[in-house]
Amino acid sequence: MSHDLLSPAGTRRRSLLKGGAALSLSFTLPLAAGRMAQAATAAQAASAATGTATNTFAPNAWLRITPDSRVTVVCGSAEMGQGVLTAIPMMVAEELDADWSQVSVEQAPVDQAYNNPMFGMQATGGSTTVRAHWTPVRQAGAAARQMLVAAAAQQWKVPATDLRTERGFVIGPGGKKASYGSLVSAAATLPVPDKPALKDRKDFRIMGKPTRRLDSAAKINGTAKFGIDAHVDGMLIAVMARAPIAGAKPKAFDEAKARAIPGVRKIITLPSGVAVLADGYWAARQGRDALGVEWDLGAHADLSQEKISATLDQGLKDAKAVAREEGQAPDAAAARIEAQYDVPYLAHACMEPLNCLAWVQGDSVTIWAGTQSQGPAQGILGQVAQVTPAKVKVNTLLLGGGFGRRFAPDFTIDATLLSKISGSPVKLIYAREDDMAAGYYRPTSRVRFAAALDDQGRPSQLKAEVASPSIMAASGFMKIPDTGVDSMAVEGLADHPYSIPNQRILYGRAEPGPQVWFWRSVGHSQNAFFIESFIDELAHAAKADPLQYRLALLDKQPRAKRVLELAASKAGWKTPAPKGHFRGVAVAESFGTFVAEVAEVSVADDGAVRVHKVTAAVDCGQTVNPQTIARQIEGAVVYGLTAAMYGRISFKDGKVEQSNFHDYPVLRMNEMPKVDVHIVDSNEAPGGIGEPGTPPIAPAVANAIFAATGKRLRALPFDTAALKKA
Repeated sequence: MSHDLLSPAGTRRRSLLKGGAALSLSFTLPLAAGRMAQAATAAQAASAATGTATNTFAPNAWLRITPDSRVTVVCGSAEMGQGVLTAIPMMVAEELDADWSQVSVEQAPVDQAYNNPMFGMQATGGSTTVRAHWTPVRQAGAAARQMLVAAAAQQWKVPATDLRTERGFVIGPGGKKASYGSLVSAAATLPVPDKPALKDRKDFRIMGKPTRRLDSAAKINGTAKFGIDAHVDGMLIAVMARAPIAGAKPKAFDEAKARAIPGVRKIITLPSGVAVLADGYWAARQGRDALGVEWDLGAHADLSQEKISATLDQGLKDAKAVAREEGQAPDAAAARIEAQYDVPYLAHACMEPLNCLAWVQGDSVTIWAGTQSQGPAQGILGQVAQVTPAKVKVNTLLLGGGFGRRFAPDFTIDATLLSKISGSPVKLIYAREDDMAAGYYRPTSRVRFAAALDDQGRPSQLKAEVASPSIMAASGFMKIPDTGVDSMAVEGLADHPYSIPNQRILYGRAEPGPQVWFWRSVGHSQNAFFIESFIDELAHAAKADPLQYRLALLDKQPRAKRVLELAASKAGWKTPAPKGHFRGVAVAESFGTFVAEVAEVSVADDGAVRVHKVTAAVDCGQTVNPQTIARQIEGAVVYGLTAAMYGRISFKDGKVEQSNFHDYPVLRMNEMPKVDVHIVDSNEAPGGIGEPGTPPIAPAVANAIFAATGKRLRALPFDTAALKKA
C-alpha cells in the first residue's frame, strides 16, 4: 500500500477517502434554492452595482455593454462543440438589437443565475441549452434594450414609444441616433424591467440566420483553451491505475518500481485506483504502468458476455413494470410476429482525454476542467475537500467532446482528492485506456417484441419487454419511481409515435455489474433502433412500402409525418437508387425534436457495408443557428453510425476487453457518408439538437441492409459476416 496512506495523517486521510468513495458513485446535486427569477435578480443587482462603478452597463447576469458599444454575453452552459457559445449570444443579441460584429462571449462562473431552468442546476446536457434558455436569455437582452431606449428618451425628452433600435443604436425622430455605448451610464441607473416584451419571430434579424461560430477562430489558431491546456506553476501530473470495474480493489502493486521512474513524486491510493504523481505526463504514465497492479475484482470477477446475456434474459422474464398500456392486453393466441433485439455497452470515446486540474488550498478549492456539470461540481467537491460550496471555484474550459461522459464527477473528485492529499496542484489525465475501462457506459439492452397484424396489415397488437440496467439508479441523483420503470431505459419506445390500438410496453431492470451513464441521446440511442427496425419488419410482413407503412400509422403525429415525407422526398425515395445501392428509412422524436433519416447503402460480396449518403429532415421548432443544426446532425450521424458499425464494450474475466481505437474503432474519414440536412420551417417551441440526429441512423442503415440482402440484423454492432455471400 502507499506510504502516503500510512503516514501519521493516515486516519484523517482514510476518512476523507471513505467520503470520496461514496461520492464517486452516489453524490448529491445542490439544486437552486429558489426560482430562476429570484436567483437572476440577485445576480443582476450585484452585476449592476459593479457595472455602474466601472462605467459598464450590466443589467443582469447575461450581458454587459461598455462605452465603446462592445457587448459581452456571459454563457453559463459548457461548450463541447454543440455551439452554445454562439447560440446564447445570438439569442441575447437578437432581443438587444445589437450589432453582431460588436458581440463577444465569455464563460460564466458558477452562479445560480446561470442554472438551467429544466435541470434546476448549472449543467449542460439533454440537448436543453437553447430550449431551456429560450425565454430567460431573450428577456435579458430585451430588458437591456428597453433600458437603453428609456435612457435615450430621458436625454432627448421624448416618449420612449417614439424611439426604435437597430444594430446597436437607439434611433429617434428625424433620424437622431445614440449608440448603446453612449447610453450605458444613464441606463445603468434605471430599474430593470421584470417582463420585457419579446420580438415576434417575423422580426428576427439574427436568430434563424446561418451564423459563423464565435469560438471557431480560436479553435483554428490554437488559442482556445480546453481542459487539458490548464496549467499552474508547480503542478504535478497524475495518471491512475483505475479499478477495472466498480467495486474492484488493488490487492498488490510494486510501489518501489514506480518510484524508480525519474520524475515520479508521489503514489496515492484512492477508492477508484492507484495514482502516480509526477513532474510530467510521461513520467506519471510510466510510473503507473510500472505499478503492475493486481486487482481483487470482488463480486464481478466472473463477469463475461455470457453472464451479461443471462442477466438480460432474466430481466426479460422479470419485465413486469408497465411503461405503457393501451387497449386490451395482447392476445397470446393471435398470429404473431416476434423478434428480439440487442445492443451492447458503449463507451463515450471523447477525443480529448478526461482531465481536471485541481488545487486545494486551505479552505478553498479551485478546479480547471471541461465539465458538463459545474454547478453540481461545486457542491460535490465541497464535500470531497470538506469546505463550503462557496469556497469551490470552477473554471469551465472547452470540452473536447462530452456526450454525457463529462457530466460524471469521477475525474473532478479524484483530482481534488489528489490535490488535498498531496498538498500540491494536481492535473489528473486519463489515458484512453483508462477511460475505456473506467465504467460510465451506455447501458446494454435487450428487447423482445411480439405483434399481430389486422386484415389490412396494420399492427393491431404490440408487446415489448425491455431488459436494461438503470441509469436513473446509477446516476446518484435520480430515483426510480414507484412504478419500477426507469424512464430512460424505455424512452423512444414507450412513447413511440405509431397508432396501435392495443399495446403493452414492460420494463425489467437487469444489472450485470458495470457502471452505466448517460450517452448521446441516452435511451433513444437503442430504442429507436429497436422500434424502427421492428416496424420495418411489420411492413415487410404486410408486403408494404416501409415509408408508406409508417405514414399510415402516424395519423396523430403530424410533425413526425412531415419530416418523414421531407426526408423521403429529398432522398428520392420514389425513384430508383443508383445501381447496387439500397435505401432504408427511420424516424424518431427525442428531446423535443423530430428527425427522419434515409440511408443509402451498398453491401459488398464479403458483407462489407458502405453508407454512401444520409438524407435527414429535422423539425426542431424555432431555430437559432441553422448552420449549427446542420453540423450537429452531421456529427450525430457520425456518432451513431460509429456505434452501429463498430461500437462494443465487452467483458471477459471481469475486465473490459477494449482499450483504444484499434479495438474500439470510430468511423474514418474515407467511410463518411454525404449528409444532406433539411430543416423544417416551424413555429413550434425550440427542441434540442445535440442528440436527436443519433437515434434514427442505426435503424435507417439496418433497414437499408435488409432491402439490399433480405437479412435482418437485430443486434449492434452489425455482424457483417452474416451478410457475406456464399
